[in-house]
Amino acid sequence: MDQPDATTGRAPGPAPEPAELAGRLRAVIQLLLPLLRGQSLHRDLTPSRMAALAVLAAHGPLRVGELAARMNIALSTTSRMVDLLDGCGWIARRPDPDDQRASLISLNDDGLALLGAVRRETTGMLAERIARLAPDRQRLLHDALPALEDLAEWAQPPAARCADRPAPPTP
Repeated sequence: MDQPDATTGRAPGPAPEPAELAGRLRAVIQLLLPLLRGQSLHRDLTPSRMAALAVLAAHGPLRVGELAARMNIALSTTSRMVDLLDGCGWIARRPDPDDQRASLISLNDDGLALLGAVRRETTGMLAERIARLAPDRQRLLHDALPALEDLAEWAQPPAARCADRPAPPTP
């Protein structure tokens, strides 16, 4: 006979269907994203601009084409976004030493400061809500993070995956 789970007190049942998990996970993520995106004091920082800043912080300096590939969006869209980021004063452009016709894009001090402030703000809001969860729910959330991190890694195009972290095994 199966022993009850220490965190839930229930006997483990059959593994849930992947489609059911996918649907529930998608719905939860859709509900959480506004919390992380929309309540920011930085209204001119859209989700796509935030994503571009995060990619530049993690992998910059990059050519516009490399940024587009890491974000998995069209080059023309990325070019317009880079112009907007530049207009906001969040990035620096400099000639690519390997090809003087190309530019390298990186965050400047204002961009780094903005990214740090938004990350602290959204982490704080989420931490407040996690603190309201019962300790057993907090433990379940903690235990689910490795699987969620694997899903996030699989969602990235191969060029964007961290070099020091191997690709997750094929499910």
